[in-house]
Amino acid sequence: MSTETQNDGDDLEERVTNFLRRNFPQIQMHGGSAAIQDLDRESGEVSIALGGACSGCGISPMTIQAIKSRMVKEIPEIEQVNATTGMDGGDDMGGGMSPSFPGETVDDDGEADEGPEAPF
Repeated sequence: MSTETQNDGDDLEERVTNFLRRNFPQIQMHGGSAAIQDLDRESGEVSIALGGACSGCGISPMTIQAIKSRMVKEIPEIEQVNATTGMDGGDDMGGGMSPSFPGETVDDDGEADEGPEAPF
């Protein structure tokens, strides 16, 4: 890979990072974070992970949608944006969990999980 090509790629990553900082300062103001997980320069696909307070936030789906629609318009090299908060049960953010409710899961004894016991 030539130095010029490498610099172009670094520039693209820098522009994506600056886009997130510039367009979504409220993410940081509310204790959240946004980070590039993967950037495929050839396909124009970028994966963004929202973390911190974004995990479990009720408006994170709207934030994700805004990132997806704005980034492809503002950065011509980006064709597709994938964004997650780690709450989808995947391992994208490490530690993302799907909620479960009493009776939905089975414990080691084969019994239905009744949920946490009351402290009284």
